[in-house]
Amino acid sequence: MKTHRPPKLPTMETEAAALARVHASMVSRLLELAPNEGYNATPMPDIRLLRPNRPLTRTPVLYEPGIVVIAQGRKRGYLGSKVYVYDAQHYLAVALPLPFSMETDATADEPLLAVYVRLDATLAADVLLQIDERNGVVPGEPGGMATTRLDLALGETMLRFLDAMRDPLEAALLGPTLVREIYFRVFIGEQGASMRAALDLDGHFGRISKVLRKIHSSYAEALTIETLAREAAMSVPSFHMHFKAATNTSPLQYIKSTRLHQARLLMARQGMTAAAASARVGYESASQFSREFKRLFGGTPSEELRRMKRHFAVPEAGPSPYVSSH
Repeated sequence: MKTHRPPKLPTMETEAAALARVHASMVSRLLELAPNEGYNATPMPDIRLLRPNRPLTRTPVLYEPGIVVIAQGRKRGYLGSKVYVYDAQHYLAVALPLPFSMETDATADEPLLAVYVRLDATLAADVLLQIDERNGVVPGEPGGMATTRLDLALGETMLRFLDAMRDPLEAALLGPTLVREIYFRVFIGEQGASMRAALDLDGHFGRISKVLRKIHSSYAEALTIETLAREAAMSVPSFHMHFKAATNTSPLQYIKSTRLHQARLLMARQGMTAAAASARVGYESASQFSREFKRLFGGTPSEELRRMKRHFAVPEAGPSPYVSSH
């Protein structure tokens, strides 16, 4: 007698399998939307698509607050003694504008493909406020930069964003909502506390964030530690301690790094001479500028410009209050 077996029910897709599907689709969309090596614009001014076709050896960079989601390839960031790996499984969240060093794994056959989201402080504050009003404030330790495992919800949001960018009407009507959803997905994750702390100007972390914004807008001026400490409403010793905890460097080193990064960008983007760029960013001594530039970047200004042209995609200046090489 023939035994009748009930039909097999379809099995639920595992999260790992769903993430693999999402990654494959993101790679396909990014290959289409980012055909050029370097930075590719989207209809959303705060979001760019990155495509290096070659590896980049360890180089100093200055990231502004933002989120980097990678669909293919790998980057490693070095900040002090810590190493931050961000790849297809992990995204990078930067709460403060931070100078660090970075290297990239990419080839012509498998380029690095990434979505870079510049953090808009006004939108971020609004999304965090609405989360806190409905869900309560989630406590956590503030930090300037961290990598976090990419979950399925954020991956799917990114994929829907990339899909919308393929059509001008969808980009215009759905793009702002999807950007807001990207913020939401990040803020309810592990990095929500860091982003919240950077925007809370009453807290130590937020007051340092305010000072960093001041440095980026006034890097060419004669900034003193006493002036910056007053800006943060702290004593000089307290300011030093909280600044180092947030940025992993001293205020003077941070100012110097910001000036040097901006000088490098002026030479690369506008064709300025080293002398003109050094004067523009506040150096009175060209020889001091040359020494400090070589100490940070490992070569003279002309050598660094040649290296950048060979290996480094310099983005166009965007609508940001920060100096940024990203």
